[in-house]
Amino acid sequence: MAETDTSLGYEQARDELVEVVRRLEAGGTSLEESLALWERGEELAQVCRHWLEGARARLDSALAAREAGASDGDPEGGRK
Repeated sequence: MAETDTSLGYEQARDELVEVVRRLEAGGTSLEESLALWERGEELAQVCRHWLEGARARLDSALAAREAGASDGDPEGGRK
């Protein structure tokens, strides 16, 4: 992943990826431009995967903490 891509938020990367796909599907670009768009799309997809994997890990951690609290006899499941 390029250094500049790490600063992209999920929504920004997703929106740019949608635009890349739209341009590729519309056609009318040279082979070189199509390849550049495809490469950019791959980079953006990786950024989105990174954000989604991070979100999944945070959810898994929160659910595990909640279950641990519930198994300790806490009726609130760790919530206060």
